[in-house]
Amino acid sequence: MKSQARAVVIGGGVVGVSTLYHLAKKGWSDVVLVERKELTSGSTWHAAGLLPLFNMSYSVGQIHKYSVKFYQELQRETGMNVGFTQCSNIRLARTKDRWDEYMYYAGIAETIGIPVNILTPSQVKEIWPLCETEGLLGAIQHPDDGYIQPADLTQALAKGARDHGATIYRNTAVTAIEQQPDGQWLVKTDKGDILAEHVVTATGNFARKTGQMVGLDVPVIPVEHQYIVTEPHPAIVERKKQGLPEMGVLRESDSSWYMREENGGLLLGPYEAGAPCCYVDGPSEDSEYELFQEDLDRLMPHVETAIERVPAFGEVGIKKIYNGAIAYTPDGSPIIGPAPGLKNFWLNEGHSFGVTAAGGAGWQLAEWIVEGEPSIDMMGVDPRRFGPYATEGYLREKNEEAYANVFTVHYPDEERAAARALKTTPCYGRMKEHGAVFGSVYGWERPNWFAPAGYRVPEGELGVGADVLMKHNHAPALEDGRIVEKWSFRRSNYFEHVGNEVRNVHENVGLLDMSAFAKCWVSGPGAEAWLNSIFANRIPKKNGRIALCHLLTKNGGVRSEFTVYRQPQGFYLVSAGAFEAHDHDTLMKLLPDDGSVRMVPVTTHWGVLVLAGPKSRDVLGKLTRADLSNAAFPWLTGQRVSIGNATAHALRVNFVGELGWELHHPMEMQNTIFDMVMEAGARFGIKPFGIRAMTAMAIEKSYRLIPRELSIEYTAWESGLDRFVHPDKGEFIGREALVAQREKGLGWKYVTLEVHDVTDADARGNEAIYRDGQLVGRATHGAYGWRVGKSLALAMVRPEHAGEGTRLDIKILGKLHAATVIAESPFDPENMALRADG
Repeated sequence: MKSQARAVVIGGGVVGVSTLYHLAKKGWSDVVLVERKELTSGSTWHAAGLLPLFNMSYSVGQIHKYSVKFYQELQRETGMNVGFTQCSNIRLARTKDRWDEYMYYAGIAETIGIPVNILTPSQVKEIWPLCETEGLLGAIQHPDDGYIQPADLTQALAKGARDHGATIYRNTAVTAIEQQPDGQWLVKTDKGDILAEHVVTATGNFARKTGQMVGLDVPVIPVEHQYIVTEPHPAIVERKKQGLPEMGVLRESDSSWYMREENGGLLLGPYEAGAPCCYVDGPSEDSEYELFQEDLDRLMPHVETAIERVPAFGEVGIKKIYNGAIAYTPDGSPIIGPAPGLKNFWLNEGHSFGVTAAGGAGWQLAEWIVEGEPSIDMMGVDPRRFGPYATEGYLREKNEEAYANVFTVHYPDEERAAARALKTTPCYGRMKEHGAVFGSVYGWERPNWFAPAGYRVPEGELGVGADVLMKHNHAPALEDGRIVEKWSFRRSNYFEHVGNEVRNVHENVGLLDMSAFAKCWVSGPGAEAWLNSIFANRIPKKNGRIALCHLLTKNGGVRSEFTVYRQPQGFYLVSAGAFEAHDHDTLMKLLPDDGSVRMVPVTTHWGVLVLAGPKSRDVLGKLTRADLSNAAFPWLTGQRVSIGNATAHALRVNFVGELGWELHHPMEMQNTIFDMVMEAGARFGIKPFGIRAMTAMAIEKSYRLIPRELSIEYTAWESGLDRFVHPDKGEFIGREALVAQREKGLGWKYVTLEVHDVTDADARGNEAIYRDGQLVGRATHGAYGWRVGKSLALAMVRPEHAGEGTRLDIKILGKLHAATVIAESPFDPENMALRADG
């Protein structure tokens, strides 16, 4: 057995072997995989082998796309049959909401190059003659989709990896993983120890046990998944005799199941509510090729709808019910990338669609490890999208919820109910009294919008059809039973109320809770020099000054965005609350080894209340003796001020484009400050506002967000960050790539679009953009701009189509709309509101 390797991959399922293959393919031949039993003996062996290209995540969609293409190439490379049947995949739609979801997805698919066909019910019948089409609105088809034999695929990956020089040890159990003083990892096994520079875990059901070896609480717990295989059906057997093509994978999303042919019969896989978590403490040490007792009663509602849709399914007997573990995460997407807090320790876990994702996940993780960066935006699957709050109890609730919602309509505004409310700020109850309708980010409860007193959605608007199983289209009921939010891809019931919040901020003054911001304190004798060496912008020179600073990748893409506030004792850094673990882990791993810089997370110590609007100076002036005039308190500065008997750092910045301050205060003083501000603001028309109003106003200012307009896939120049990037200031991460691109030219350009003739559906991001019928870009965000009275979209387009006044087309929910490139910041382009004097 080898005693040393460049990298050790732990886990011999399809995900682990794919990771090994791709590392070796990139030239790291000195790589080893260790598997405790036989390859595929965990979850891979009992997987149904489907290859669904459909995914609402931009990151996961690209991973799946790569896999389907790569598996065919692998078969040619290795000469081994991977059992790939390219029979297509048909997703049925029975409701208008489902059709909207499919049309929205079709935009994502087009922007990442996945072919999608739109089918009528009669076309479905032609392809799937055993399918009853009554009640269908239509369907979408992935012609490149199908299924594969997971065990054959894994063996082909293993051969390919060995051919590139990799080594695989089967029946070898990892007993411990220890980091050495020099940073290398010692992987201890029952057959000997291996010293490695990098470790990758792809241990599936064992993910939490593996994580515990290095002190990680990996946010993965498996859920039981059942599927039914029937005896052969005469009609299917006859089709095969006649040489007719396989009917393909059929998915009735509205009844939450998939179906395909299997050895002359049918295979049905439902995703039912009530499927329990399993292996919470991990499988037993001798677990291998393990299944659970089947529970047919739990599947019966889905079986009944399957018989209605495909009567042949009910005409043959059941051959076998498989009930095996599938690894899940709280949001249903895998975790692929660096482990938080550990250098050169990587996770490729939580794959609920592991066979589909394995190729792409191995590809991108190998890119990340070998090149230092992935080549596609991986924020949607980054392990650091979860934080320490994702402990066992949270995971059990969320993972079961994620499983049950695999086939629900994935509304862009949905807020799922499990494990809520977990993290609340002190003013949570006060916001609730004002009618707050909450969303959740990184475990925090934040007001999305505010419902009027007594408001409720009319009963007739709830549900999406009495005859479907997946009919949940609204937020959870409030404590008094009222349902106040209906979810949609279109302008929903909260649209006008968000507009009222925007108008009040614009005309009077509003208060927003942004305490979920990620916050940290950076200090020490080397702090300023270190920050200058990693950020593209210049660090503020004077105490009290504020700068917007971006942490780039070595290729010039945008990894993170920080507000940097200089104080005599150091620097206060603020970034997006959703990316706290990501941003803080990234900074920690960049700290110099000499101890000259200290970084301390302070998110839960400091609350943030945003006071914004033309009357915000009047309100704050009632509570502090500080001079709030432009001369004494200019834009992009901060001061520590007294607010009544409390204190706060007032930062003259915000994300809405109006006069205002962010009040960063000790969390324990939040309610005192909240009450004083609301009382002082009563005469000026103060009202709280939520995240949706803030977002609509930010889009009117063309403000950028990670990972939308700011992404590792677009350089800082392409994202229009010129005023925040200073190559002449000295070395910083990504500088060389940006200088080189200035010479070469841009591949993309960030633009703001006015979308014409919109009635009830604005762009939301990922819509395809065309010029004369040719795809030239993709939307990154969109909303109705209440202050400018226009439907707006933010987008990345090819530079030759980015000129102001250029006429383009954007496809929103399957309908083409004319769009015009307009000047950045359609609201207040001169920032007169932000800089307003008193």
